[in-house]
Amino acid sequence: MNKITAAITAVGGYVPEYRLTNAELEKMVETNDEWIRTRTGIEERRILKEPGKATSDLCVPAVQEILRKKNLDPKEIDCIICATVTPDMVFPATANIVADKVGATNSFSYDISAACSGFLFALTTGAAYIESGRYKKVIVIGADKMSAIIDYTDRATCIIFGDGAGAVLLEADTEGYGLIDSVLKSDGSGRDFLHMKAGGSLKPATVESVTAKEHYVYQEGKTVFKFAVVGMADVSAQIMERNNLTADDIAWLVPHQANLRIIDATAARMNLPKEKVMINIQKYGNTTAGTLPLCLWDWEKQLKRGDNIVLAAFGGGFTWGASLIKWAYNTA
Repeated sequence: MNKITAAITAVGGYVPEYRLTNAELEKMVETNDEWIRTRTGIEERRILKEPGKATSDLCVPAVQEILRKKNLDPKEIDCIICATVTPDMVFPATANIVADKVGATNSFSYDISAACSGFLFALTTGAAYIESGRYKKVIVIGADKMSAIIDYTDRATCIIFGDGAGAVLLEADTEGYGLIDSVLKSDGSGRDFLHMKAGGSLKPATVESVTAKEHYVYQEGKTVFKFAVVGMADVSAQIMERNNLTADDIAWLVPHQANLRIIDATAARMNLPKEKVMINIQKYGNTTAGTLPLCLWDWEKQLKRGDNIVLAAFGGGFTWGASLIKWAYNTA
């Protein structure tokens, strides 16, 4: 019997309509378009502005796109995993809410919290369910409504983040396509440099914590940048080396869209030209767990069966990793 691998067989995505441009941010904080573009590569980001809307409302259209593309009854889905740091509520899991909203009544579902690396961690977890042979259809989502935890008077963070969701369907493959390898890492000492100060069990919400703006993202940018450059580049190079791949063997690098300079450094370490690197940071900003699947969504029609694709990410915590995928289908 051939080895079972977990192949991505469909991709879905969703970004809100509202565009928060650099020009608008110039009116909110002391910054300017040129400064933002030269340091991050971001020109605009999408924001979910409608009252009463949450991360699950980003996820649902992405999942529904997959169901539509594959002509699936939602009851056929065995499992939904949602990677997010902006759940609708502390509990229940956002994945539970998504399953209810799309009618996936036979699936078990739960969230994974690994910041910007969340999608990679969830993808590897979902793949293990498929590889076991126990489950046939697993949907993995990366989604964040970062605007819910961003202080729009803090120019260090408000220029970076946007809202969005991407999702993939995993199914069994016995021809060698799908998730081939992953290198996943974490270092909890990095929590000091990128975190949210209050809202957890360490520091529950109080009037004082809200007044002190401690329920927003806190980031020491320079420190995070240094770790991210090294972390993403190292694991991307490592996954190539241990699978005996050169730059010529790689069709695409799918990097976390946090900062254009981090992306460039990772591609340089892999000896990849820019035309092999997926970049959409200019139009979405950093959607945290959403960046990798949104890249796959944007580029889906350019992907070819057999393409070797490296996904790489770095996130708060710290968490980081890279995965090697052999693409399973043509769309054109």
